[in-house]
Parts: sequence; C-alpha cells; structure tokens
Amino acid sequence: MAKIIDGKAVSQQVKDEIRAEIERDGLSIGLAVVIVGNNQASRVYVNNKKKACEVCGIKSYEYALPEETTEEQLLELVDTLNEDKNINGILVQLPLPKQINEEKIIERISPEKDVDAFHATNVGKIMIGNYAFLPCTPAGVMELIHSTGTEISGKECVVIGRSNIVGKPMAMLLLHENATVTICHSRTKDLAEVCRRADILVSAVGKADFVTADMVKDGAVVIDVGMNRNAEGKLCGDVKYDEVEPKASYITPVPGGVGPMTIAMLMKNTLMAKKLQG
Repeated sequence: MAKIIDGKAVSQQVKDEIRAEIERDGLSIGLAVVIVGNNQASRVYVNNKKKACEVCGIKSYEYALPEETTEEQLLELVDTLNEDKNINGILVQLPLPKQINEEKIIERISPEKDVDAFHATNVGKIMIGNYAFLPCTPAGVMELIHSTGTEISGKECVVIGRSNIVGKPMAMLLLHENATVTICHSRTKDLAEVCRRADILVSAVGKADFVTADMVKDGAVVIDVGMNRNAEGKLCGDVKYDEVEPKASYITPVPGGVGPMTIAMLMKNTLMAKKLQG
C-alpha cells in the first residue's frame, strides 16, 4: 500500500519558507504574468499564480492582452518588462495564439528574469549543472521525491515523455543526483519492460490511465505529472491510480500532487531572480 505524497502540504511548506525569507529580509519582489487571448486553462493557471504570489508576499503584475495581439506588440511588452526594475520575474503564459512564435518570445525574455527557465541560456545551464533557475515542474517533482526521504543516488529512474518543459530537464535533474536515467517516448520498444526496472518512475506523457500496474515495479516511487480528463470528463493523471497504488511505495495523486508544486517552484525562482538582480 503506497504512501500518498501530498503536493499541497509540501508546496505550502515551500511557500511558507519563501514568505518568511521575504519578510525577514524586507524584500520587494515583482512578478509579471502575461496572458494573450482567452484560453480557459491559461486563465485558471494565471489566477492560481496570482494567489500564490499573495500568499508568498510577492507583487503580481498581470498583463492580459487580446487574442489578436501581434508578435511585435508582445515583443515590445517583453522589452519594457526586461527594463523595469520593479519586475524581477517575467512569465509569458503558453500556449500563445498561432500568429505569435513562442520560441521568439521566450528568447526575448532576459535570462535573469526567465523564471520559467525556458530560455536557451538557462536550459544550457541545466545541462551542465550550473543553474540558478529550474523549470518549475521538474523542480517540484524533485522536492516531492526528497520529501519522501528516498535516496536518488544509484537508483534506476525512468522518465516517460521527452518534452523540453518536463521530460528532458527532469532526466537531467535526476542525473545530477547520480541516478541512472532512461527517457522513454512513443518510439520506445518494450516500454512496459523498461518501466518495470524503475525504482523511481516519472510519467509526463499526457495520456489518461497510460501507466498500468504491469508497468510498475513493486515498491517503486511513482510520480504522475499528467493532467488529463478521462472519458467521464474527470480530472486524472497518466497513472491508473487504483491499480498502481497497491504496488508503489509512494505515489502522487492527481489533482493535489505535482500541480501545486509547479506554482510553488515558480515562487522560489522569482525569489532567486530578486537575489541575483540584487
């Protein structure tokens, strides 16, 4: 029977520590959140980020732009925010409308204010292990694993998914802690067999109930990054929870697992940005 890793509790602890540090040092910190268009999921995320800023004592500046905003207009706003001394972190909520090149926007954000850690400079620093910022979801996953007391060094870790936002940086962070890491994806042969080797299994594939009990080793730590809707429209992860939970030693629920951690780590990155900028 697995122990549930409570992402809400761990994230609250992280946010409490951030607030305590901000109050202790009398810091004034600003996070700019840019949202373009009317994507409902994006609006929910942005509102959650604003709430987290409030909890941590970080000033939140929202820039809500219309769907028809041009690439040039968004680049101009990013330039303005890069120069603004009151803004320590800049986050442009993805996805963006099709007339805007996401890569171009991310590359325009100053690496020192790139609290999502998507800029090529910050991605490169993660590769070599000399980083200030970490992508929020993988960083949150690491916090959750650490909260269980699990030793990562020497363990077999399998990451399902190879996205630039989760899969690849996730593998790097595990590697930096001396794990042996396998990245799986749609072309992986004998996927179930590879997953069964994992002492720590992280699924970030975005398919409801993708990970079944036959893919999980007895006693594995199972981290579910997926956020999907099943046939009934209910929120669920990548992992077939009821089936996998009896085999795992630790497991994250969906919702209430990785999700809250992503936003807590964004707050941590924003505090780090302030420290770097002085």
